[in-house]
Amino acid sequence: MLEKRRIYLPPLSLVGPGVISDLVLELKELECAKVFIVTDKILNELGVVTKVTQLMDQETISYCIFDEVQANPTCANVEKGLALFNSEQCDYILTIGGGSPQDCGKAIGILSTNGGDIKDYEGIHISKKKSTPIAAINTTAGTASEVTINYVITDEVRKVKMVMVDKNCLVSIAVNDPELMLNKPAALTAATGMDALTHAIEAYVTAGAFHWSDHMALYAIQLISESLRDAVADGNNLEARSKMAWAQFIAGQAFSNCGLGFVHSAAHQLGGLYNTPHGVANAVLLPHIERFNLPACPDKFAKIAQSMGVNIEDMTEMEAAESALEAISKLSKDVGIPSGIGELGAKREDFELMAKNALADVCTGGNPKEVTLEDAIAIYEISM
Repeated sequence: MLEKRRIYLPPLSLVGPGVISDLVLELKELECAKVFIVTDKILNELGVVTKVTQLMDQETISYCIFDEVQANPTCANVEKGLALFNSEQCDYILTIGGGSPQDCGKAIGILSTNGGDIKDYEGIHISKKKSTPIAAINTTAGTASEVTINYVITDEVRKVKMVMVDKNCLVSIAVNDPELMLNKPAALTAATGMDALTHAIEAYVTAGAFHWSDHMALYAIQLISESLRDAVADGNNLEARSKMAWAQFIAGQAFSNCGLGFVHSAAHQLGGLYNTPHGVANAVLLPHIERFNLPACPDKFAKIAQSMGVNIEDMTEMEAAESALEAISKLSKDVGIPSGIGELGAKREDFELMAKNALADVCTGGNPKEVTLEDAIAIYEISM
């Protein structure tokens, strides 16, 4: 308890049904000249964005909408969004969506104050100036980008997902309103929910974990285990959606302040090469990589099992640890996650390149067990 830590959290977080109205009142008080809304076409067409803008219209808050963010946002997405942000003379950013709009909005915010090319900021705390202020509305219970100091942008030339860990991208207001998460497709709910579980588990076993992050991660694991199946089965289950909103919010705070591991590094390569949805890639790889990691911290995996609802009372520590992997795999199967990366389009001829790029990923440093090139290739192989 004598350790010294630096913990990054948004200055204000709004969580719970109906908090969108509270956000709009916060925006009104800020007296922004013009708000730049970053989202995607699907959310705009589904009317999710309209639910927010109607409230903004009532408060006469000026805004413009950039809805061209694609899944796994690219450098081109960021450049186009920044050009519109500048031409419209905006002074505040509002992101609406899952991880893709959140990450794209953060990148635009960093470039708006720091200049340069987004490729200049790959790595840890590269920028010098705080981003343009951002309010982030999360519409999926998964990525937690609205509360983290991380964002990921795909370099479409290198086909690599660039990870930026940057204290200057932290949003000013983080918003999780489960009413905006209702009626989302089961597959999306499953993928984002397993992404949140990956965040919580990696945060718990990462080399940078500490007492505060441990408590957050275990509670997030518990909430996800209790509610993800229900959220997938019934997209309008507000109780399940609320639990998942809290779970991903808590898991995000944990991993943002202690790090992740090789699951994310390996998953980033699937996204970069094949445009695989991030949550699905994480979910498929999670049990295989954590089996690799288990010998490094069996005591922690035993506690993961307990948090997932496994009765470990009569088990040895190793039996309990193994049961955690079984619980992870069962949850993944129950919510319909594909069984292997072959179903996601992965090709064996790409494994060596993917492995090399994964080892260079910033998340790899947090893995509880050292990963060699041979290990990484073998993990992709066993995950097929």
